Amino acid sequence: MEKLINDFSFGLFVWQTLLFLLLLYLLYRFAWKPILNAINDREEGIKNALAAAEEAKKEMQNVTADSEKLLKEARGEREAMLKEAREIKEKMVADAREQAKQEGDKLIAQAKATIDSEKKAAVAEIKTQVADLSVQIAEKILKEQLANKDKQLKLVDDMLGDIKLK
Repeated sequence: MEKLINDFSFGLFVWQTLLFLLLLYLLYRFAWKPILNAINDREEGIKNALAAAEEAKKEMQNVTADSEKLLKEARGEREAMLKEAREIKEKMVADAREQAKQEGDKLIAQAKATIDSEKKAAVAEIKTQVADLSVQIAEKILKEQLANKDKQLKLVDDMLGDIKLK
């Protein structure tokens, strides 16, 4: 260490200091500024990339939320359409049943009317046949009874006995 102190030259020290300061100035002027600018630019780029990534993440969440919302709306619309279709189907089935019931009732009423008219016609025909048969039977009985004079008198007496005077 003493050798350094003995060999110390003040002029050399000043020149070395001047050269060191000049080197620092040149480094500051030509190297540090571009290096710091590059670091700042990179830092700014990283910040922008992070901001863009955050924005993309938010946008993705919004898109996801929107798609969920659209999906829910679509499901709701589908349910509404299915419900409407069921109601229309039930209405159509009920209308068809009602129409079938009305037509069935109409056919039953027509059948009853036809049966009643045929029944009345049959009863009328039976009455006429019974009346004809009764007349024929009465004719035969009366012919037989009136063929003989004694039988005629007996018939008249029997009829007179059946009649009561009031």
